[in-house]
Amino acid sequence: MDVHLRDRVETLRDRGITPTLAVVRMGQRSDDLSYERTAVKRAESLGVAVRPYALDALAPQSALEATLHTINHDANVHGCLLFRPLPSFIDEAAVCDMLAPEKDVDGITMTSLASVFADGVAGFPPCTAQACLTMLDHYGISVAEKHVVVVGRSLVIGKPVSMMMLKRNASVTICHSRTKNLAALTRMANIVICATGRPRAFGAAYFAPGQTVLDVGINFDTHGKLCGDVDFEAVEPIVAAITPVPGGIGSVTTSVTMEHTVRAAEKSLAAQ
Repeated sequence: MDVHLRDRVETLRDRGITPTLAVVRMGQRSDDLSYERTAVKRAESLGVAVRPYALDALAPQSALEATLHTINHDANVHGCLLFRPLPSFIDEAAVCDMLAPEKDVDGITMTSLASVFADGVAGFPPCTAQACLTMLDHYGISVAEKHVVVVGRSLVIGKPVSMMMLKRNASVTICHSRTKNLAALTRMANIVICATGRPRAFGAAYFAPGQTVLDVGINFDTHGKLCGDVDFEAVEPIVAAITPVPGGIGSVTTSVTMEHTVRAAEKSLAAQ
């Protein structure tokens, strides 16, 4: 993906456009900081510019709204990545929907999400959800006629990736923290996507031979070590394939974010 992106970035630069991604963060969450460092490094390697907007963890909603207003009206910014979850005192839904849909490269606005749920073409799907499909495509793993169990129901990953799997003719079971007999359900799947944000919560009892496991979690354990939702050491010998953390879905998500940003820049050029 990155080789083709460099060519597209170079074509845009020849037209006087540098694809630019705004990264908006509130506070100093360790997972946000880790992903931001990765995103900046990947952007630099591709020639994509990054504009960081770091707000205090206790900044009022008006400050965040002002930041998004600035981004919306800056023609030189083509995409925006807003780290979530936002602090509890922020109206997250209202803030997300403030972002201009054409700059919503991570699928957080109602316009983009409606397109995912209604099989539309407007906007961009959430990057992590797209990364799951990109990873499966890369390894030639079809989801058609497969049973996919998604553990997690957020709008960031669980719900959108379920709809995107359905669009590809998978049979999808959506589970969550209140699901009874969860391990029995995950063991029945062909493909399991774990997206709960609970470090190493899923061990060997949740999986069976022949499965493909996508670990979307980005967590830090009690020793400060980056890890996923799945206990990789315990599960890897059992299943057919599993994504590691770090270096798995997170890395692909970064590439998808960059591709969406470049595509947004290309759309802005076409609209001129």
